[in-house]
Amino acid sequence: MKTPTKILYVGTAVADGARAGTLQSDDGRLNLTLSKPKAMGGDDGPGTNPEQLLAGAYATCFLGAMHYVAAKKRIQLSSDIKVTVKVGVGPIDYGFNFDVDIHVEGIGFDRAQTDELLHDSHRACPFSNATRDQIAVRITGN
Repeated sequence: MKTPTKILYVGTAVADGARAGTLQSDDGRLNLTLSKPKAMGGDDGPGTNPEQLLAGAYATCFLGAMHYVAAKKRIQLSSDIKVTVKVGVGPIDYGFNFDVDIHVEGIGFDRAQTDELLHDSHRACPFSNATRDQIAVRITGN
């Protein structure tokens, strides 16, 4: 386990009601209703769910890691880059786990540069580091 040498920021959120409840950050900026998807036995209500939240957070974080890596390598990223993350959830021997697909569009580099950027970004991303060897993650890009 790699522990940060210094904590730069701490985000705090409180959930109640599980998948059919609410989620709120301590500063009130995040205030969400949660709904359980029909595929998981829920009512597919108007709220979001943990998989959508993880997908959004991972996509944002991975794009940030790409910018970090690009700055380190002194390369310019296109402003058109988009990161799409799909998070699946399913049963394992005991409980459940995630399955993740990351797709990056608009990189604009040749195949070798693209592959290197994606590899290095996966090494730098906190979400990737937190989940490495714990969940399946596939990364593609063009």
